[in-house]
Amino acid sequence: MKKTLLLGALMLSSLAHAKDLTIERIYDSPSLEGSAPRSLKVSPDGQRVTFLRGKETDYDQLDLWEYHINSGETRMLFDSATLAQGDGELSDEEKARRERMRLSGSGIVSYQWSADGKALLFPLGGDVFYHQLGKEGAKQLLDTDAFETDITLSPKGNYIAYIRDQNLYVKHIATGKETAITQGGGGNIKYGMAEFVAQEEMSRMTGYWWSPDESYIAFTRVDESPVEVITRSEIYADNIKTIEQKYPSAGTPNVEITLAVQNIGSGERQWIDLGKNKDIYLARGNWMPDSNVFTYQWQSRDQQQLELRAYDLSSKKQKVLLKESSDTWVNLNDDLRFLSDSNQFIWASERDGFKHLYLYNNDGSQVRQLTKGDWVVDDVVAVDKKAGEVYFTGRKDTPLERHLYRVPLAGGDITRISQEDGFHNITFSSDASIYVDSMSTINHPAQVSLHKADGEQLTWLEENAIDENHPLAPYMDSWTKPEFGSFKADDGAELFYRLYKPENLEKKHPVIVYLYGGPHAQVVTNSWAGNRGLLMQYWVDQGYVVFSIDNRGSNYRGKAFEDPIFKKMGSIEVQDQVAGVKFLRTLPYVDADRIGVHGHSYGGYMTLMTMFQAGEYFAAGVSGAPVTDWRLYDTHYTERYMGNPKTDDDAYTASSVFPYAKDLKGDLLIYHGMADDNVLFTHSTKLYKHLQDMAIPFETMDYPGKKHSIRGKQTGIHLYKTITNFFNRNLHPEKD
Repeated sequence: MKKTLLLGALMLSSLAHAKDLTIERIYDSPSLEGSAPRSLKVSPDGQRVTFLRGKETDYDQLDLWEYHINSGETRMLFDSATLAQGDGELSDEEKARRERMRLSGSGIVSYQWSADGKALLFPLGGDVFYHQLGKEGAKQLLDTDAFETDITLSPKGNYIAYIRDQNLYVKHIATGKETAITQGGGGNIKYGMAEFVAQEEMSRMTGYWWSPDESYIAFTRVDESPVEVITRSEIYADNIKTIEQKYPSAGTPNVEITLAVQNIGSGERQWIDLGKNKDIYLARGNWMPDSNVFTYQWQSRDQQQLELRAYDLSSKKQKVLLKESSDTWVNLNDDLRFLSDSNQFIWASERDGFKHLYLYNNDGSQVRQLTKGDWVVDDVVAVDKKAGEVYFTGRKDTPLERHLYRVPLAGGDITRISQEDGFHNITFSSDASIYVDSMSTINHPAQVSLHKADGEQLTWLEENAIDENHPLAPYMDSWTKPEFGSFKADDGAELFYRLYKPENLEKKHPVIVYLYGGPHAQVVTNSWAGNRGLLMQYWVDQGYVVFSIDNRGSNYRGKAFEDPIFKKMGSIEVQDQVAGVKFLRTLPYVDADRIGVHGHSYGGYMTLMTMFQAGEYFAAGVSGAPVTDWRLYDTHYTERYMGNPKTDDDAYTASSVFPYAKDLKGDLLIYHGMADDNVLFTHSTKLYKHLQDMAIPFETMDYPGKKHSIRGKQTGIHLYKTITNFFNRNLHPEKD
């Protein structure tokens, strides 16, 4: 009898721990990803690792933590709740910056080390806090009614710089003296600020750059006068705001940008001549180590020419160090590294068809190519100047994983450092002696470890093991490990896929094809996929096959894999996605008549194009925040791939969804944030009207007050349920 009771208790215990994943649980706390930290940084002195971690009761409320390497102690440095009551009301500029930086959460969402490793700076609540190591607490450096943005420490840690009311300021930390570098900002004029397309499309989030010795600051003056004003509505639950926004739609004028360098002490200002042609882009800014030469990357409006230019403050002359050109477009990167001891720099280029690293002298003469092959470099992550070695991440072994590699500056063999399969995000110390590795796989959330430069693991910072105490543990009994593979398109191109299969393969199942399909993105990787990956697990539990491919035009396969979309968006991508469905149809457990498609942003555009152009392959689709007409999207992104609508109007018409909408056969749901300032709500409303005028039925779900990312826990639950319920109604899955 006792044995029977004990056996029953064990069975009940087992059942209590085994749970079915729900959409509500995906968004609940504690996070199913576990407690792996984010925004990892190694202090400049190599003594500690700092990171942000969400509260156990609310994983979106972020605090600042540190791991002390010598003692092995992990402790919270600052509780965001004790320093400020949340973020207060964010300014519109800060909301936009965070949206474009993809910064989520509240509390301490970013921070910066001083170059000497003796202090930390972190914005919070519209102001900024400064912490000196060895001292208690943090000093609030700004306490104003204004909401300062883009707050940074100077290279030696003596100043902070920031934007207030569209002007650039610096403040000496020790004395508290504030200096207005500019005073003419306001209205159409912005100093030290990155314009819309710089933030959204160039990943340039600032418009000012300190010289290494803190004696100068370079900055932009942006004149938005030429940019057309669009009037759009931001529709909230209880009100409608009419917004007049400077938005440079494809083919329309951009901002006029000028560039200056100012002496911090004397106030002397030098203007740098960007050339007679004002219709250009300023893509990047970097100082040489001597603080006498400022370099900037000049890009032509059509983005087929890129120049690295150097301005000498002493001679007040400039020269072009190197040029990149392409018949399609030149991709930007952040891999320029100046080497202080050798008067040389590292440069990344796709001139041989794949992104690789090159060594140059500071006069612009090429020394050697450092990496080569039919694979791409991701990013330069460190340079060990003493050892003469460059550390970088890349895809040498497989495009589905990111690994850490090393190559000598003198040329030679490439050594792979990271050994574990998966996706490695690497952060080095400034002297390149140690690094932090945040590594994940599709089946395991990020694990964070500390390593010597040669790869030897020193310790776990967060092993994040899925043991009985891990939030994900109760759901592992039903966890589905996806299959990775590839197949050939009709013309022989190799396309990689990820495939989730339900448990019972004796019957035919409906399919959800999840896609993005656009440039500078990749869906199929052996990396943790966040909430979206958890949603895929939920779908598999409900009896769906879940499938993704990366079509041509997507990233990390080389320029030749990207170029087919040039002036032909929505063409080769659809063909490749159809090839994916043809592959699915060869699988005995796939129901060819019940295949759905879903994507957001470019994926929303792709959902529409597949539903409209290839309706015989897709029975239902959910399109999120879609681009519908590329004429409505911004200059820098759209013209890069589509040319200028003034000269390529036919290409724009062929790449819009409207010529094909009449051929919709299946069931369609479109959702959009009603305050989206990136893919404007107009994209969807124009399509709504177009479909209505043709009396073609469809469904909508629009989100009041939401931007492009449609953030918020409850909103996320609602969105995931809306998508799932739509597929349930129209693809009729039968749960095993």
